[in-house]
Amino acid sequence: MSAPILDIIPDNPDPDDISAIVATLDAYNNANSGMVDQNGFAVVIRDPQTRVAIGGLYATDGYGWAFVRYLAIPEEYRGHGLGRRMMEEAEKIARARGYIGLWLDTFEFQARPFYEKLGFELFGELEGGAGAIPRYFLKKRF
Repeated sequence: MSAPILDIIPDNPDPDDISAIVATLDAYNNANSGMVDQNGFAVVIRDPQTRVAIGGLYATDGYGWAFVRYLAIPEEYRGHGLGRRMMEEAEKIARARGYIGLWLDTFEFQARPFYEKLGFELFGELEGGAGAIPRYFLKKRF
């Protein structure tokens, strides 16, 4: 067998290459975890006139946990309870799928206090420093 080629791509890797990496990892994880990833889910905020997506929540399977990958609310709609409603819907979906909880990460300038008000607790952090913004990892176990 020939040795594989290591192709160093320091900027903007091809999406097909990324898909190949993910497929290899998924195959290994599926074979060794006894679990298969479920499809992700979303709660979408739509413009009231055009119905175009303008924000929302997207979560993925996390081997027994739902990982809230993205939560974005346009500035003009913040403070109206949409974040709480989206997180409540995500929790309903996660519970219906049999997950044991939700987890997420957030940067210092984002919404850690918001998540903590919803019952999330800190379980890890990456410290900040020159050129690095603190990042917090939170979970809510059902």
